[in-house]
Amino acid sequence: MKSHIAPPLATLLILALTSGTLRAQGTPQPINAQHVDMVQLATGYRASKIDGSPMFNRTQDKIGTIDDLITSPNNPIPYAILSVGGFLGMGTHLVAVPWNSLQIVNRQMRLPDATKESLKALPEFRYAPD
Repeated sequence: MKSHIAPPLATLLILALTSGTLRAQGTPQPINAQHVDMVQLATGYRASKIDGSPMFNRTQDKIGTIDDLITSPNNPIPYAILSVGGFLGMGTHLVAVPWNSLQIVNRQMRLPDATKESLKALPEFRYAPD
């Protein structure tokens, strides 16, 4: 008589992915499975490492600092929240710029055509109250 041994979690996950449906507590969970290049992804930039990074323009002038990364509930495109001007957190101006407008050049975050003045002219971003 064979004993019943539960299959490993990895096996269950593979079976769920190949069937196209994941189940959570018995309820089907639709997913959009995509092939992900894990090696390429692992060389990317983690949000925890981006936070606090200096932001430069094309001429390598420091124009601000990345304060946060945000996505809205209705729009999956991330935005970088930049802190511009001020000193030691006093008098800073926060602005939101679409992530896809930024460039990473030689491991340096850049907003190529921006200046401190052009960023300060943008509407101020304010965090929603908790």
